[in-house]
Amino acid sequence: MERARIKRLGNRCIIAFAAISLFYSCKQDPKENISEEIAIVEEPEETLEFGFNLDDYIVKRDTIQKGDSFGEILQRNSISFSHIFQIAEKTKDTFDIRKLQVGKPYTLLCTKGDSLQKPNCFIYQPNKEEYVVINFQDSIHAYTSRKPIKYVQKEVAGVISSNISEALSDQGVSVRLAYKLADEIYPWTIDFRRLQKGDNFKVIYTDKYIDDTIYAGVADVKAAFFEHNNEPFYAFEFETDSLKGISDYFNEEAKNLRRAFLQAPVQFSRISSRYNLKRRIAYYGNRLRPHRGTDFAAAIGTPILATANGTVIESTRRGGNGKFVKIRHNATYTTQYLHMKAQKVKKGQFVKQGDVIGWIGMTGNTGGPHVCYRFWKNGKEVDPFKQKLPEAEPISDSLKIKYLEFIKPLKIQLDNIQYKIPEIEEKFEEVFDNTNVITQVNN
Repeated sequence: MERARIKRLGNRCIIAFAAISLFYSCKQDPKENISEEIAIVEEPEETLEFGFNLDDYIVKRDTIQKGDSFGEILQRNSISFSHIFQIAEKTKDTFDIRKLQVGKPYTLLCTKGDSLQKPNCFIYQPNKEEYVVINFQDSIHAYTSRKPIKYVQKEVAGVISSNISEALSDQGVSVRLAYKLADEIYPWTIDFRRLQKGDNFKVIYTDKYIDDTIYAGVADVKAAFFEHNNEPFYAFEFETDSLKGISDYFNEEAKNLRRAFLQAPVQFSRISSRYNLKRRIAYYGNRLRPHRGTDFAAAIGTPILATANGTVIESTRRGGNGKFVKIRHNATYTTQYLHMKAQKVKKGQFVKQGDVIGWIGMTGNTGGPHVCYRFWKNGKEVDPFKQKLPEAEPISDSLKIKYLEFIKPLKIQLDNIQYKIPEIEEKFEEVFDNTNVITQVNN
């Protein structure tokens, strides 16, 4: 009996020892039984602008209002007059505080914890890219800087149904590209007021962004293709003078697209009356009254452009012509621009092609706002649209081989851009979806 009792007691001790050993082994090696969860805390991104971490300041933003001055803005924000005078004196060589323009934005950076919220930095933005920092936190100093700019190359292709602006906006492309094409690349070769339905285009261009997000317009157009009236027009940008940074547009045969004269003195206007020596007017009893000019109708105040380089030989007002400007371009050609609201140039002034010389008005004998554009060749008034006008200088022979090599990949890229015709694609998708539904029902 005693031996059996001792044996049972021994078995219990062994079990108890095993249990204790298991407990301590689990306690010593928790990795095998306890899953650890590690919390990852993401730090908030810093708000950086103008070279400052804006999270460190109380930020006040506003625009220059009529009657505002640098001193008045700082006085409203608890800066003493004597301190303002010190700031103005020490920064006058860097920035003239009198040049603040109404409507331009400014930012005040104030120290956190200051009950008065006094600013210690004034930042003025004269345009989207540049900014002026006047810092008076510790030592007073000022400097001008620029926001980071990013350029993104893009492609677009389209077919004209009504006009170029609509064709671009339908694809979410800025209409500024339309002005680039019409006013800088093709103004000598394509009349964008008279585009035809079915005309098509392809463009390789670069968009400009400030601080990665603020759209700042079309920086430049690398290459373009326009088919107008079934005639192809290629255009490639090429630098002809690296020292002066001069670039121009040439076609696939290295011919300059530029002409000596623009086709029109007003952008995106319409011709309301053409050159016509046999014109008869009902108002004057249907009598013959020749019209020796071309009328371009546009809203009052629309800029009028010089169609070519030249010297202003008249800028005055006279009789039925109203206010006008007359420009001699060379020994052969002279142009005149009538019925202006006001002139911008004076007699004897040299103007370049595309310069604004005045604005559309209704001075003199006129029934509506327009500019009457007159054109002389060898002292005789002629129809400019029936003249074979001189071209700009061609690319030099020394650069022609380099140019032709340069445009090869661009032309391939242009030719490979696919046209997008949203209406056809939508109809196709609708038909395809209906076919699937019918198939499923039949099954």
